[in-house]
Amino acid sequence: MQDERIADEVSRKIELAWLMAFYGGLLTDKQRQVLTLHCEEDLSLAEIAQEAGISRQGVHDMLSRAAQRLFEMEEKLGMAARFRNMEEGLERCRTLLKEKRYDEAEGALDALIRFDQEENNGL
Repeated sequence: MQDERIADEVSRKIELAWLMAFYGGLLTDKQRQVLTLHCEEDLSLAEIAQEAGISRQGVHDMLSRAAQRLFEMEEKLGMAARFRNMEEGLERCRTLLKEKRYDEAEGALDALIRFDQEENNGL
């Protein structure tokens, strides 16, 4: 049970760091600082509070608001999911080409192009 909770916390930190790469510029400087200390430096709330010069409760509230904002942006814009889909598709194409499965690779590339056009409304 404890291991599962730790794994969930690590997964959440990874997801927040990933979303920060796409939407971090939409957060305040303080929110970015606190999220970086939390996700990338793995500091405790008390350590972040000391580093950021705010209370532990302030850190908790700021992390909650920043995380909510990142998840809302991803829900609305979907940039991270789109990037992952394209990355996985390109990796599949690479594998198919290495295996000399050229027709399948061409089909996978066509699917990626269609996906890209649908996502960009044909632009």
